Amino acid sequence: MTSDLLAVLVDADNVPPSRIGAVLAEVARFGTASVKRVYGHWTTTQLSSWKAAASEHVIQPMQQFAHTKVKNSTDSALIIDAMDLLYTGRFQGFCIVSSDSDFTRLASRIREQGITVYGFGERKTPPSFRNACDQFTYLDVLGSTDGEPALTEAPSAHGGLSLRDDSRLIDGLRNSVNTASSEDGWANLATVGQLPRKWQPDFDSRNWGYPKLSGLVRATGQFTVEGQRVRVETDSR
Repeated sequence: MTSDLLAVLVDADNVPPSRIGAVLAEVARFGTASVKRVYGHWTTTQLSSWKAAASEHVIQPMQQFAHTKVKNSTDSALIIDAMDLLYTGRFQGFCIVSSDSDFTRLASRIREQGITVYGFGERKTPPSFRNACDQFTYLDVLGSTDGEPALTEAPSAHGGLSLRDDSRLIDGLRNSVNTASSEDGWANLATVGQLPRKWQPDFDSRNWGYPKLSGLVRATGQFTVEGQRVRVETDSR
């Protein structure tokens, strides 16, 4: 089976270099990163720590001088290159690594061509960019290359609510199970796992501290899980 070709474009101004190794490991789940570029003003001291990370992970540094203080030249360079790569027709997916809302329209435009967009960024990433992607992953659930582990719990993902009281989570999972279920009420867990992203691109069981969706579904106490099957508890409230 041929692996999807992916273009990975990184905004060095908005992503810590310690996270890039984990990002690329996640990208490898979706396909082959045949293009890897990181954009920034490389003559400044702010990006000095990025130089070693770019070399280690064989990411091509793309120099962009800051011609003015108002216009973000780095963002513009990334967007122009992304469109050039899009028009080659070679890629099945683009990975945009940034927490900047300036890439919202870029993500939307790429998707208009039927190409998948994977976003990666910090939790401060505006909803506009997150929702413009097919799938958005928070950097803190991936861990880092400097020994910092991935989050085992992410209270900000559900406002400190218990899983049972997180109505957005429960309603989303219930709708997904009902949509994927057959007449007997059972749904394939893998199919259920694909549906929440349709309404919430940043949905990820790791946001609640569960590496697998099955663990999160069981922990809510609202569903019955048997092997790779799941159904809504008949007495759940």
